[in-house]
Amino acid sequence: MTARAPTPKNHDELLSYRLSLRLGPVHARQRLGIEQEAESRIFDRERWSFHLENITNAPGFIRFCLKLVGLHQRGQNNSRQLQTVHNGFSLPALPEAFEGYRILHLTDLHVDMDEANLQAVIDKITPLEYDLCVLTGDYRRQTWGPVDDALAGMAKLRGAIKGDAYAVLGNHDSVRMLPGLEDMGYTLLMNEMVPLERSGHQIYLAGVDDAHYYKVHNLQQAGDKIPPEGTSILLSHTPEIWREAAHAGHDIFLCGHTHGGQICLPGGIPVTLDSDIPRRLGRGLWRVNGMLGYTSPGAGTSVVNVRLNCPPEITLHTLTRGPR
Repeated sequence: MTARAPTPKNHDELLSYRLSLRLGPVHARQRLGIEQEAESRIFDRERWSFHLENITNAPGFIRFCLKLVGLHQRGQNNSRQLQTVHNGFSLPALPEAFEGYRILHLTDLHVDMDEANLQAVIDKITPLEYDLCVLTGDYRRQTWGPVDDALAGMAKLRGAIKGDAYAVLGNHDSVRMLPGLEDMGYTLLMNEMVPLERSGHQIYLAGVDDAHYYKVHNLQQAGDKIPPEGTSILLSHTPEIWREAAHAGHDIFLCGHTHGGQICLPGGIPVTLDSDIPRRLGRGLWRVNGMLGYTSPGAGTSVVNVRLNCPPEITLHTLTRGPR
């Protein structure tokens, strides 16, 4: 006689139960446990890395400084003026059926940060034509606390996304958001891979859990079932695992996290990218060890809803079979 699993008695138990079924008990315990330890920390005790977004007074102080120099209103207006950037990936081994395949890339939306910004994203993507939408993390404003407002914003956005939407979580996102996001029609890739089919041919889309703060990414688990000759695209919130991803054999690496600096010096020079990466990987198209990568500056904002010398972006990637 097979023993039945215990019935969850409350919301927290139901959440843990669903996460254990979805991720496996170890990944679920690990992510939830790290989140509980990390919430509201200003400093990571092990790495001594600074997390500005966790300081209660930081947004107000930054706004005050920007207003003092007359840049706050300009920066806020900039944050709502989204660009649609077109990027091409040239892959000689791409199956012919995927010639011209278009991928809408959204990242760092922070949907509960600014209602006007979210509406600008929706307005921008509504007329676009694409074959697939991917999202590379940071849907919540804070790195701690409730997730309801972020989920509400993501539900509104899902109504504007055509077709399939694959996503990974970022360092601002709680794993508690996963069931809600999947219930509304996003497919989360939590160290997982899915084949994308077209006219009898396949390419492979892999995604890893957050590698910036939580360090719960697992490239082996995400990529082990991808055929060596298969064309593969990796979704990661952060570009910080660029070296590992290139040696894992991925053809394309899509990420965000850096915001391109968000508040930059004239010429688009970032003050900080909040990432342990070479500066050339901080924004736009790059290539490492044969792998093509793209770091989007994102469509939203963090800490304060302003951008200076760093326009927000929605990216439309097109795959072709031309020479690299």
